Amino acid sequence: MIEVKTTEEFKKEVLQAEVPVVVDFWAAWCQPCQILGPIVEELAKDYDGRVKIVKVNVDEARELVQIHQVMSIPTVVFFKQGQARDRSIGAVPKTILAEKLDALLEG
Repeated sequence: MIEVKTTEEFKKEVLQAEVPVVVDFWAAWCQPCQILGPIVEELAKDYDGRVKIVKVNVDEARELVQIHQVMSIPTVVFFKQGQARDRSIGAVPKTILAEKLDALLEG
């Protein structure tokens, strides 16, 4: 997993990525984010080599939060070929995120 804090890092790691990217917008003080964190880590292991997982701390990257219109956290945004294709808001089960990831890989 990669921590991204600037728009330049985001452009390099997400928008220019060769593989689909899952971006987890989170904060240390956010209880649902603490629940979702281990699920995202499991996905990183399950999809290793096929997708990239990026974490964005909303307190450290406010510009990215505004650009990607993140209104509540945790928000997970699924990117493919530099475009946001799907998103998930809140602490959701792993199966839901896996379904979205599978659709991203197939589509």
